[in-house]
Amino acid sequence: MINIRPISSELAKVAKEEINEVPERISEDLEALKEWIRKQPHLRARTSDQFLVGFLRGCKWSLERAKEKIEDFYTLRGRIPELMKGRDPLDKRTRKLIRTGVGLPLPLTEAPGKPRIMLIRPAAYDPALFTFADVMKVGNMIGDVLLLEDDNMMIAGQIDILDLADVSAGHFMQMNPGLMRKITLLTQKANPMRQIETHCINTPPGFETIFNMFKGFVNEKQRNRIHVHRNTEELFKCIPRKLFPTEYGGEAGKIEDIIDFWEQKLITYSEWFKEDEEQYGVDEEKRQKPYKDATQEFFGPNGSFRTLNLD
Repeated sequence: MINIRPISSELAKVAKEEINEVPERISEDLEALKEWIRKQPHLRARTSDQFLVGFLRGCKWSLERAKEKIEDFYTLRGRIPELMKGRDPLDKRTRKLIRTGVGLPLPLTEAPGKPRIMLIRPAAYDPALFTFADVMKVGNMIGDVLLLEDDNMMIAGQIDILDLADVSAGHFMQMNPGLMRKITLLTQKANPMRQIETHCINTPPGFETIFNMFKGFVNEKQRNRIHVHRNTEELFKCIPRKLFPTEYGGEAGKIEDIIDFWEQKLITYSEWFKEDEEQYGVDEEKRQKPYKDATQEFFGPNGSFRTLNLD
């Protein structure tokens, strides 16, 4: 008996048509993934049905791609500790950063079978108090919860709204190429979530430099999914205004309330995050086959950037 949440008829239709999900195969494929994990002596991976089905959905139900993604998920997290270690929502400094609400999954979707919208507001944090790596660490914590709890995200995908209003030079200076490469590697190579689109609004002077640097990290398909809008009215032609918080003229509630929800949600996962760091990951000494080094695939053997063909 598999232990995953039932999904709505709308999401079931998307799952069938867009990610090749066949309900009759779920149990068999989950067992195949568990058996594969058991045979990897170096890999300490979670094996709950809900966790593993997220990888199958994120990989459009390709069993082999799901295996590769799980390997990358744990291996790369271990190799980029500045984005993954010390994830404690009860830590005073981390909690203060959570309270800024830099990245917030919005509670409404356009329809029951539509993607989750993530509102990202870099100016919400003070670059004199926190680093961009700190921000991404909290973002990864939220991402792990979504992987386990959000069927819209895992089946229909994610749409990012990047609101750059009031972003300062201090914020931009933290987005150095080395860190941005690591973030791109971790989010695109080791993340099972489907990135549908990114919409940028309120872009300040200097944005083009960062934007062009980021565009160089991905292929044409990914670049075509990034849209820069002159104003919010232009954005609302693509994403309905009602899905946004009250401060944007929408119906999703106040930003403060959404922050409160996610602060409490992350706190309920405090033991989960502790367990994740202590019990799961990879033991390189027990690895029997060489790892197809995604860092080398991403940067090239000499460390220079190489564009990835990411789906």
